[in-house]
Amino acid sequence: METLLAASAAAFALALLSAVTGFGGGVLLLPVFTALFGLRVAVPVLTLAQLASNGARVWLNRRELRWRLAGRFALGAVPLAVAGALLLAHAPLGALKRLLGVFLVGVVLWRRLGPRLPRPTDRTFVTVGAASGLGSALLGSVGPLTAPFFLAYGLSRAAYVGTKAAGALTLHLSKTVGYAAGGLITSDVLLLGAALTPATLLGAAAGRRIVGRISDRVFVVLVELGLLAAAALFLTGW
Repeated sequence: METLLAASAAAFALALLSAVTGFGGGVLLLPVFTALFGLRVAVPVLTLAQLASNGARVWLNRRELRWRLAGRFALGAVPLAVAGALLLAHAPLGALKRLLGVFLVGVVLWRRLGPRLPRPTDRTFVTVGAASGLGSALLGSVGPLTAPFFLAYGLSRAAYVGTKAAGALTLHLSKTVGYAAGGLITSDVLLLGAALTPATLLGAAAGRRIVGRISDRVFVVLVELGLLAAAALFLTGW
């Protein structure tokens, strides 16, 4: 019971963070869930929690959501997410996590010091979705990797959060299919996922109230801070 309460508190806090910045909850929840349940259980449980969190963000931001863009993302994400889920048991994850950490630091430095990134086209998001699908299936969550592309496209606040969540929702559904095929969706995983869903939904609702009260400038700063926090976790081997 104590373990479940700790996991629920973490799920609430980080679903709130995800609702404000559009990402971060999965990256930060993974080390918490790994410490509580072990990696083999943590990754599929995290996926089930993300299903609830992203589904709530899609519903709460549905009026501003860019459905066509989310569809392009899903086109690349779905097949690679299934493939990555099936590869999870054999992939060398340590080196990949550190590479992702370096990339995220580079993204923030580029945004602050380099020239403005060109606006990506809709087709770009097929590739973004494919890379995200594979990485997310192997690492539990790589939401920070997609954030710069959605921001460069010109999305902000509710449109950004909702569109990104819609793409992620298809990704996590595909991962769940792959994990089930690989034997990782056990009865214990399903029970833990169901038990954590209420806290995740409450956190998403609370975050939606916050995002409507902050300026675009503060919003972008929060996103960049989240990128750096995620990079630190990847680089330290979490």
